Amino acid sequence: MAQQLWLLRHGEAEPHDARPDFDRELTDRGRSQARNAGRALAALKVEVHLAFTSPRVRARDTALLACQALGIEPVEHEALAAGFDADEALALLAAAGPDQRVLVSGHEPDFSQVVHDLTGGRIDMKKGGIAGVRFDGTLAELIVLLRPREIDRIAGA
Repeated sequence: MAQQLWLLRHGEAEPHDARPDFDRELTDRGRSQARNAGRALAALKVEVHLAFTSPRVRARDTALLACQALGIEPVEHEALAAGFDADEALALLAAAGPDQRVLVSGHEPDFSQVVHDLTGGRIDMKKGGIAGVRFDGTLAELIVLLRPREIDRIAGA
């Protein structure tokens, strides 16, 4: 089994003027997106070994809700708050060890850039969307990009 990095963009959040950016909460739709993301990963039999989340409220709550279906607890990781990059992603994978699946919950435009830097693929991650990257030695490939509507179908919502 190869290492995999699963990126989960936070669900829909309150408007930017609702409160300070760090404290913006998920909307009802965002909470549903987060729960469905976890259910979809479970339905796809993605066994996540470690989960990390941005400390920003909307991403942290996304991770907490998604991880309920996966039976794991996310750990806050400051680098996911802003400026998360491919080097940081590779460091998390290295710390996890071989053949591990790591889930990270965070923000755009960081996640699309990480996927591009690792795989060369250009993607557009929607709020509540998931991207999966598989590693084989030094090679990385985008194995899946799921939009919220596809996640809802997989989750049975």
